[in-house]
Amino acid sequence: MKNYISIIIALIFTGTILAQEKPVKIVFDVTSSNIDVHQSTVRHVKAMSEAYPDSEFEVVMYGGSIDMVLKNKSTVAKDIADLAKNEHITFLICGGTMKRHKIEPSQIINGVSPVPDGILEIVQKQQEGWGYIKEDK
Repeated sequence: MKNYISIIIALIFTGTILAQEKPVKIVFDVTSSNIDVHQSTVRHVKAMSEAYPDSEFEVVMYGGSIDMVLKNKSTVAKDIADLAKNEHITFLICGGTMKRHKIEPSQIINGVSPVPDGILEIVQKQQEGWGYIKEDK
């Protein structure tokens, strides 16, 4: 009986490890102007991309998070530029937010791309089965 229980525990443990190794797809939603949120978002994406290197991560920024991607204002510019070099990590800024704040593409950190609508981008990812994380404090 002991051996049987040991085998079951080993199978459960192995199954848990294998399940965690399966690549995931996660979209991060960032709207906050709070630099702590910007820093925690970068921390989360970096940690998850290291833990799950074959997974896909997309950070969609809009609304109050515009400073997160501006070359002259971002506290995470270097981190974003470095992370954006990873083919599994994408940083996107809402084109509507850029227009509303009169931001030109040249003002945006290298590695960040505009999308026509940040909310629509998130909804489309969710329809495709991506997990969703709202970054907020």
